[in-house]
Amino acid sequence: MTTPRTVLVTGGNRGIGFAIAEEFVAQGHRVAVTARSGQGPEGTLTVVADVTDAASIDAAFTTVEAELGPVEVVVANAGITKDGLLMRMTEDDFTSVVDTNLGGAFRIVKRASKGMLKARFGRIVLVSSVVGLYGGPGQANYAASKAGLVGFARSLTRELGGRGITANVVAPGFVETDMTAVLPEAQQAEYKKSIPAGRYGTAAEVAKAIAWLAGDDAGYISGAVIPVDGGLGMGH
Repeated sequence: MTTPRTVLVTGGNRGIGFAIAEEFVAQGHRVAVTARSGQGPEGTLTVVADVTDAASIDAAFTTVEAELGPVEVVVANAGITKDGLLMRMTEDDFTSVVDTNLGGAFRIVKRASKGMLKARFGRIVLVSSVVGLYGGPGQANYAASKAGLVGFARSLTRELGGRGITANVVAPGFVETDMTAVLPEAQQAEYKKSIPAGRYGTAAEVAKAIAWLAGDDAGYISGAVIPVDGGLGMGH
């Protein structure tokens, strides 16, 4: 049995974030999602928030705390991409991706940590990417932001580990989402050749790994990078 917790998932209105929220609901947790637009899955509380704005995050947490209680599990999933080759990448392409993907995680975790320190319990899960450690052409901004989450989680572990708080990273590989569905068949076949499992993952597979890390059985795991990538990034 998993202890029911109050969970907040950022970017929970679509894709992997939606699946993460669904999984936590299925396991009997009290779940809130942040979204800039749209709604989380049935059974969740949706709060509007922009992860690049600390005041909007604070307001979202205040709403969640009033409705569901102090946040015990936070999943930093919200992210954007602005791919492009280095020579053509603008300052804004770089800073906006880093500010959303890495800065957003910082703002969310900083606000969540107040309640976690008080409760002497917390689970922080940061959603990175195989690209963060493996690299990807045209993704210097995205890869840097996703690699930064690893250093962030490990520093959090050293700072907060003695207070019953864990911080881990999940690194998904290629996952079946709206974004991969639009790729040409030939390109999809090429990608699948590089994945030892020979297929894309599902958002549900990523969600189950995250829910496990946030649960009672993973209390002694912290500062880890858990790949959910069919073997694509082995050793990276």
